[in-house]
Amino acid sequence: MATGSNIHTWYDGSWHKGDVPIMRAADHGAWLGTTVFDGARYVDGVAPDLEPHMARVNRSAEALMLTPSKTTAEIVEIVREGLALFPADAAVYIRPMYWGIEGGHLGILPGDAPAGFCVCLEEIPMAAPDASATLTTTRFRRPLLENAVVNAKAGCLYPNNARMLHEAMSKGYSNALVADAMGNVAETASANIFMVKDGEVFTPIPNGTFLAGITRARHISNLKADGVTVHETVLGFDDFRAADEVFMSGNLMKVTPVTEFDGTPYQAGPMTRRVRELYWDWARSGQ
Repeated sequence: MATGSNIHTWYDGSWHKGDVPIMRAADHGAWLGTTVFDGARYVDGVAPDLEPHMARVNRSAEALMLTPSKTTAEIVEIVREGLALFPADAAVYIRPMYWGIEGGHLGILPGDAPAGFCVCLEEIPMAAPDASATLTTTRFRRPLLENAVVNAKAGCLYPNNARMLHEAMSKGYSNALVADAMGNVAETASANIFMVKDGEVFTPIPNGTFLAGITRARHISNLKADGVTVHETVLGFDDFRAADEVFMSGNLMKVTPVTEFDGTPYQAGPMTRRVRELYWDWARSGQ
């Protein structure tokens, strides 16, 4: 599936133009869903937090009992090589991926052989400055580590996210504000979530039910350096209904203002704008 355009794929030792077939019918990943990926961005000649994203794909592979076939440094080198194929002003989505090839015990465990690996680069524009999201609740929740690999960015988690999005869209909203197993707010169906109240910023505390994203951590660091108080804490849906501002945080679009949650309106306010400014000032500063 191609989400963007002008795709370049690194596979089996070299770069290929286009959306290259990489997985065989009997590969463990195709049969039993052992696939992981990560995402980074290249925008205006910079690739913010590239190394942490490439390191996380290896950790995700290990969480699915796959054996990574590349080091973080090797993946970064491959990506840098591929980015040279694009115009300097291109907005590129960077996606390294692993998948199981050999099967182990009973065919269910992945084998010990190195996992399959590729990098897919595709042009995906950044969101327009006035882009925003609307949120609603969903009956679907984030799973626990005891019943899903929530400590990995794993493809097998995303059908649940798709159910959340489908339900939200059927209600006329663009995304869902999602609870964890205890009923507290965890994130949205596609990104981490923040809210603003009385000039302070709040975000759900990581509790093992969702990935606390690299971009999320960068926003927290930037805000604290700017003198803003940030709370990682337990939050309920009523906290968001009482918020002054709400924004989503994810690698793909970095900052997305939320303009409504189930009838409660918000403005894309000064804190949301400041978070975006701080992020791109940091990214373009040479990091």
